[in-house]
Amino acid sequence: RGGEEEEEEEEMEGRHPLYPGHIPTSPLQKALLAAGSAVMALYDPYRHDMVAVLGETTGCLALPNLRDKMKNHPEGYRILQERPRIRLSTLDMARLQGLPDGSLGREYVRFLEDNKVSPDTRMPPKFVDDEELAYVIQRYREVHDLMHTLLGMPTNMLGEVVVKWFEAIQTGLPMCVLGAAFGPVRLSSRKLQVLATELVPWAIRSGLNASCVLNVYYEQRWEQPVESLREELGIFPPP
Repeated sequence: RGGEEEEEEEEMEGRHPLYPGHIPTSPLQKALLAAGSAVMALYDPYRHDMVAVLGETTGCLALPNLRDKMKNHPEGYRILQERPRIRLSTLDMARLQGLPDGSLGREYVRFLEDNKVSPDTRMPPKFVDDEELAYVIQRYREVHDLMHTLLGMPTNMLGEVVVKWFEAIQTGLPMCVLGAAFGPVRLSSRKLQVLATELVPWAIRSGLNASCVLNVYYEQRWEQPVESLREELGIFPPP
């Protein structure tokens, strides 16, 4: 009887997704997706679709923890209530480009332009079986480029590894831990030395010292100087 009820519930979930694009999956399916996406992400770290799947299928412990941190912080709680999105359709690019040099908005746009990236490339969640947690991982993805901006790191492999170390400490997401641990294997010996002696220690110290980066309503901070926001959060100046 209980098994039949569970099957009916699963069928109902399939007919009525928790949010647009949601795909209900069993624990076994999640494990298989996690294993496959981990292999592909390690083989090609720029496969953002595989990195995204890995984050969703392994974040069952980290995502509720992040959500609770947001709920217990006034600015984070407001973000959870209002559900802002960082996309080209929600950004006033002309206004951001007109902000003073050094401001968060101007430096964010400069980062996007210099690295030829767009906030619209962030994939929507599919495999997170909770609507609120799905927003948490969506928010994490959409502020990832702002982490690059705050940390002063480019989108090359070295910069991505440094950001992943910071995010691993901050979020506890296994995907970030995996990227931090295995990302350096493709780096040259010279870059590995810089990474090990300067950048990783700084990223770890900053990650441990900083308050939760998901508790910042970035859309209402565009005018704030990057240095001021770093200081407020507790991120040490980049080496």
